[in-house]
Amino acid sequence: MKPIITDTHTHLYSEEFDQDRDEMMQRALAAGVSRFFIPAIDSAYTEAMYDLEAKYPEHIFLMTGVHPTHIKDNYLDELQFVEDELKRRKFYAIGEIGVDLYWDKSHLKEQQLAFKRQIQLAKKYQLPIVIHCREAFDEVFAVLEEEKSDDMFGIFHCFSGTYEQATQALSYNMKLGIGGVVTFKNGKIDQFLNKIDIKHIVLETDAPYLAPVPFRGKRNESSYLVNVIDKLSQIYGISDDEIARITTENSKAIFGI
Repeated sequence: MKPIITDTHTHLYSEEFDQDRDEMMQRALAAGVSRFFIPAIDSAYTEAMYDLEAKYPEHIFLMTGVHPTHIKDNYLDELQFVEDELKRRKFYAIGEIGVDLYWDKSHLKEQQLAFKRQIQLAKKYQLPIVIHCREAFDEVFAVLEEEKSDDMFGIFHCFSGTYEQATQALSYNMKLGIGGVVTFKNGKIDQFLNKIDIKHIVLETDAPYLAPVPFRGKRNESSYLVNVIDKLSQIYGISDDEIARITTENSKAIFGI
């Protein structure tokens, strides 16, 4: 029997899948991907996330949180919404949260405040965090350093930093989310990943973004995780099935399911 493949980060509710979502899900399930962890962006996407969960209840596991690029002047209202939802129902993580200085640096202070507050919520509810970090390693690490504790743990989503940054991320009880970037010629993480024990790795697509080679530049989807597995198999020198098995076990350690 083939091992289960887990996509720890996929935006399946995205408008980009509105025309063929069911077919896309069937392709993923046929490829062996049967666990999908769904990050939140902000309250506007909540209904679409709940619809997705209702349609595929055995496969879909939801997070709640406010994405750093959606931290605007109304961010306190968005954080209150997250808090209210946490009181109301079960989630499997707080994410994706963090700091993004690629698009907009004007709300850095608010992004860091929101990140910190959401880490505290995760601790309160004993949930993992899923971190978004873009051109902001120092800013993210500064918050993690303030909040570090035995009850802070989670995933550094779409890890694309250096070996030194990877080891620093691991020091905060994080696993590294590895997806399409590992297949890119200029992705660089493939050059040192074999120095990171595979027990620290989980798989993700970030679909519809960051499609792996040979689909780079096209819409990503969860079935393409097999291309990421294939690359990791080369890096670690173990079979595709072993990559799938170990990374799914790693995801269970984080999400508790």
